Amino acid sequence: MSENITSSHDFVAILDFGSQYAQLIARRVREQNVYCEIVPCTITPGALAARKPRGIILSGGPASVYAENAPVCDAGILGAGVPVLGICYGMQLGCKMLGCEVTPATGRREYGRAQASVLQPAGLLAGLPQSLEVWASHGDHVSLVSNEFDVLARTANCPNAAVRHKSREFFGVQFHPEVVHTPLGGKILHNFLYGICGCRGDWSMRSFVDYAVGEIRERVGSKARAVCGVSGGVDSTVAAAITQRALGDQLTCVFVNNGLLRKGEFESVVEAFEKQFSAPLRAIDATDDFLTALAGITEPEDKRKTIGRLFIEVFEREARDLTGVKFLAQGTIYPDVIESRSPNGGPSATIKSHHNVGGLPDKLGLEIIEPLRFLFKDEVRQLGAELGVPAAILGRHPFPGPGLAVRVIGGVTRERLDVLRNADAILIEELHDAGWYDQVAQAFAVLLPVSSVGVMGDERTYENVIAVRCVNTTDFMTADWSRLPQELLAKISNRIINEVRGVNRVVYDISSKPPATIEWE
Repeated sequence: MSENITSSHDFVAILDFGSQYAQLIARRVREQNVYCEIVPCTITPGALAARKPRGIILSGGPASVYAENAPVCDAGILGAGVPVLGICYGMQLGCKMLGCEVTPATGRREYGRAQASVLQPAGLLAGLPQSLEVWASHGDHVSLVSNEFDVLARTANCPNAAVRHKSREFFGVQFHPEVVHTPLGGKILHNFLYGICGCRGDWSMRSFVDYAVGEIRERVGSKARAVCGVSGGVDSTVAAAITQRALGDQLTCVFVNNGLLRKGEFESVVEAFEKQFSAPLRAIDATDDFLTALAGITEPEDKRKTIGRLFIEVFEREARDLTGVKFLAQGTIYPDVIESRSPNGGPSATIKSHHNVGGLPDKLGLEIIEPLRFLFKDEVRQLGAELGVPAAILGRHPFPGPGLAVRVIGGVTRERLDVLRNADAILIEELHDAGWYDQVAQAFAVLLPVSSVGVMGDERTYENVIAVRCVNTTDFMTADWSRLPQELLAKISNRIINEVRGVNRVVYDISSKPPATIEWE
């Protein structure tokens, strides 16, 4: 599917060298209305050339270019006649391959904000001020450039902070233009994409609707049927909307109550779906099946795999009852794919598995349709708006595929789920009432696997602890904890302790991502 996208849009390839920021680079490029994908650094020049990229970006990475087994790309990629931008490790690697010297920056390392002096305010750095605030994170640097390079910028600790090759279209920056801490990083990427690569900016959700609808229709044809799993969340709802736009009454939607939903969610999703969609909905209560399968399981990855396996089994049963079903549509999005495994074999670490990514048993007998597979979360919301999905649904905070199973830390039981549901409902209600729900990107409660001593009614208690998690983020790749008013936090805590039987303590999570993840499991 992605190769078909790149045949109809300008395409920029981001070679992944293991950077935690590779997804941020992709997000920033997409924001410039240019389609891009993260591809493995081991991709061959021929395979890359077949996709006709307008430009190539070499990501950062944790390795040193001179270390044993350091990730590298084929030297032919730098000589393919396509503009290349190296970022951090990508700059060091490209410069090393083109005859420069890279050494440890002993005593001259840069982590955090730095001021760069722009020496050549043209080309890559066109339109930028003489003094540029940037964000760096490197222990090595290009210590000596060859005569084939021009130095475009420097910082106090990095004499070659930005460079360009005189005869090849290779550019490098030692800092990170993709992070918000480089305020004018978007301008640098814009200069590369438009001024150097000649991109047209033809990527938009409006154009994607036409592409995705045509792609789905071509795959399914006019006779086969498809089923789509819906959960009430943004991703599955938009996946259902775009698939219905393509297939009409050839689509049947299936909503599985796995017993891991939020309070009152099963009923509200069924009601909302019946009002907004014309496709038939089959609502299945499989609570007992899921809770039985999860009994005694405490490890997060085992929970996810168990839920994923059973989810597929339920779908398999339902698909057998529907005549002519050959396709399964689901709401996998790009961060799911990247976090579940190294993208296309690249060196990035697997963060966590996702129940709707890969691993589908052959016995399922259905082809998979993933119309959102190469979209980020905010792009999914833009697509939903193009499709007429109500703002109330598009504005919902993300909810993990495994549901409350990964917010009940430790064993999952009906009793523990009820405690968490009630606490979470109070949190969301108070955020709405205080006008804070739309000011945070994601908010939820977590039931911890510990008990704490308390005093209630002059008696000693030894009961559950609830953690409240609220974060601010624009891309969900990085996030910071939300600074809620103390009065609001106090009200949330007071209500949970007083109204949720079995809880005597509430704590507030003030961890950022990284190093923590947004979800606890």
